[in-house]
Parts: sequence; structure tokens; C-alpha cells
Amino acid sequence: MKNTIIVVLLATTLRLIFARYTGLGIDESYMVAASHQFAISYFDHPLASWWLELGSRWLFGSASPIVVRLPFIMLSAVSSWLLYLLTTRLYGARAGFWAVVAYNISPVFSLAFGSWVLPDGPLDAALLAAAYALSRALGVADGEAEPQTRWWAAAGFFAGLAMLSKYSAALVLLGAVFVLLTDPKARPQLRHAAPWGAGMLAVLMFTPVLYWNARHGWQSFDYQSGRALGLRLHPLAPLSIWGGEALFVLPWLWLPMMGLLLRALRRGPAERRGWMLSCLAILPVVLFSVVSIWSSTRILYHWAAPGYLLLLPMLGHWAAGWRPRWRNGIALFSALLLASTAMLIAAEVSFAVIPYSAIPAKPGKSPLLQAVDWDSIAPEIPPGINAVAALRWYDAGKIGYALRGRSTIVTVFGADPHEFGDSAPPFSLLGKNVLLIAMPGNATKISAFYAPYFKSLVPGPTLTVMHHGQLLLAIPSFIGTDLVAVPK
Repeated sequence: MKNTIIVVLLATTLRLIFARYTGLGIDESYMVAASHQFAISYFDHPLASWWLELGSRWLFGSASPIVVRLPFIMLSAVSSWLLYLLTTRLYGARAGFWAVVAYNISPVFSLAFGSWVLPDGPLDAALLAAAYALSRALGVADGEAEPQTRWWAAAGFFAGLAMLSKYSAALVLLGAVFVLLTDPKARPQLRHAAPWGAGMLAVLMFTPVLYWNARHGWQSFDYQSGRALGLRLHPLAPLSIWGGEALFVLPWLWLPMMGLLLRALRRGPAERRGWMLSCLAILPVVLFSVVSIWSSTRILYHWAAPGYLLLLPMLGHWAAGWRPRWRNGIALFSALLLASTAMLIAAEVSFAVIPYSAIPAKPGKSPLLQAVDWDSIAPEIPPGINAVAALRWYDAGKIGYALRGRSTIVTVFGADPHEFGDSAPPFSLLGKNVLLIAMPGNATKISAFYAPYFKSLVPGPTLTVMHHGQLLLAIPSFIGTDLVAVPK
């Protein structure tokens, strides 16, 4: 246990440094800029991640990167401990230690979900807690264990928290239902009220999200389900999806996890520990790869991460029995690789340690645009401007975060405003003076299209995103006086 605590403390320290010295990414900036108040749900995801960053802002009176990221960093330490508890129960303390090591050297879990303002951080913690409670309720453990009915209430509660974190939690929870139906030792519990009560509790906790969607035209459900639509037949797409997921997890962790998943499925319910974990993991791991065969939407590699998260206990058990010299060397190499990469990014963002000539990117194409806050544009906003309107939600997010602390409203003109369509709807700007962001596309065409919506539309300043004297992005703009109609 002592070594596990040391790993968690070292990883948490790394995350705190990384969070302090890097700007918010595109998704993070968007979440902070678009959320102005507590609500029972939001456009992209349920309430958990939004409430965490809003609560931290309210508590500390700041929206600095370290403040809005702090709840997610603390949750990553909680997730590490929950993973240790789950793995120790199923496979023993040594396996628990190595599962925690794997979690904290994996880029997607350790840095992305462990420090960024994303719904995946609270999702991971809730899923691990739900899986632990499920193992207690079903009596799944290393050796003989009796089912503990009182744990069903905890399983339902944490399942509800998972659903309040991200919709994809439903895939893991469906796996839990499959465990109940297929495990001969678990199936008799369906004759009792406890598991049904747990399911009802989870649904009850999710009803605010259902209510919000009903009041908002089911826009969140439409958006998320629409990612599986379209037609772009590409039969080899799963290979690229799995390759990307392997890079996010780390290839030398991904390969044994996939092997362990297949072995657990082959053994079936007779080996209850592996069967429970594989049932919880299988849908996220497989579904998005299958959808990629036909979906016209780009499948993001981190969507399947909940499945890999539930495979970490098996990986920890496998690693505990592997050759110590190889295992320890790979773990140390992975930790140093992750830490050095994170520190290099932080040093470059805060101190520009890499010579500019070593980053051959034209303005607008630099990878630093994601990691650098666009604060340099704030003093360039002309006086008399009531609002800034971007044409893309992610540009609005970066601009909105740069204007934090100011009364200037930020919104999106276009068909895809995301949360800005609810938090700052364009109709609320009628009669106001708006700075129109003229990207992407041809500025002349943008001016001609939007001119009829204002009493006048004239060229505005070119906003510049700077990084230690280097121009990263030049943003053309127009000043619109008195918005007379909502742009279509």
C-alpha cells in the first residue's frame, strides 16, 4: 500500500505542475467559456464536469487553469485509489499496485482525464466505484466471497453518478446487466429487490438530464446519437481506431489488455473476476470501432477509454506475475517518457524553451494554439463592443476564455453553436454591437453574408494570438453595429 500511495502522490504532483504551466485546450476553454451558471444539464454532456469547474471557480474566485483543473486532478487520485481497491479485491495487493502504475503511466488516463476539464475524469471515478460496489454485491473476489446485498445501493448510486458524467457510461452499465444475466452465481439475485432498486436509483438520478433534454428539444441526445449516423463505408476503419486507441493507452499496455480481454471472454462465467470485468469493458472497446465502418463522423480515440479502464485490474494481475526485470524497466521507461513529455510541453508553453525555428508552422497552424491561452487578444477588443461572435464553437471557446472576467458576451453564429446556443443565444444580442470573427473562410464573403444582419458592418482590428513574441494566429474581424436580425 505504501508504494501505491507514493505512485499516486508523484502522479498528482506531475499533474499539478502540468496544469499550472499549460493553457487550457480547445475543449477545456469551451467548457469554461460556455458555462456561466449551474444547470441540471448541458448541450454536450450531463452536469458533473460542468459543476466541478463552476464550483472550483466559485470557491477560489478565479478561472485560472490550475483552479478549473483542480477538481479533476483530485479525482484522478481518487480514481487511482478506487482502482487499487477494486484490483486488490479481485486479484490481490500486488496486482492492485501494478494496476495503479498502469493507470498513471497511460497518457489518456494520467494526463488527459487526470488533469483536463473533461467529463471523463468524473466518469472514471464513478465507474470504478460502481464496479467495486458491484463486485461486493455479487460476491466476486479473489477466493470465496458471499454476496453483500447492501452494496447494491452503492452500485446504483455510483452508476447514477457515472450517467451524470457522460452518456457513454450506459455502455458499461449495460455490461453490468449482462453479468447479472449470464453469471450463474449472480442470476439468482434478480429474484430480489436490491438490484432492481439499484437500477431505479440510477435512473432516478439521471432524470434531471432527461428533463433538461425534454425542455431543450432533445438536442443533447440528437447531437450525441448523430455521431453514429451517415454513410462512409470504410471496412478497415476499426484497425485505425484500435491503432489510435493503442497510442492513447500505450501500445505495450494495450496489447496485453486485448489479449486478457479475449482470454476472459473465452473462459466465460466460470472465471467470475475476468468475466465481470470483460463484460463491463466489451461494449466501449468494440462499439466505436464497429460504428467507424459506416459513420461519417470522426470517431475519437478516447471514446473507448471506459472499456480499457475496466481492463486495468486484469492487466495489473498479469503484470504482477511477469518477469520483474522487463516489467519494472517498461514501467520506469513509460513513466519517464510521460513525465518528460508533460514537462517539455509545460516549459514550452510557459517559457518558450524550444527555439522558434524548431517549430516550423505558419500562423494558424502551430500545435501550440491548443495549449496556449489566447489572452493576447483581450486588449485588442475595441471599446463599445457588447459581444463577440465566432463562426465555430471551438474558436468561441478559446476567445471566450481569453475574455474571462470581462462583461463581453461570446456567442456563435452558425448551425453548430454547442452550449453557446443555450448560454448566449444570438437572439439575445439583438440591438447590440458585435465583433464578428471572420474565420474560417474568405473575409470578404463573410462580410457580404453577415452585412444584412447589422445596421452597418465595417472592418475591425486584426486580433493576434501571441506566444512569447511569436505570432501564432492572426484573426480578422468586423464590427457590426446594432444587430437587427438573428443570422441564419
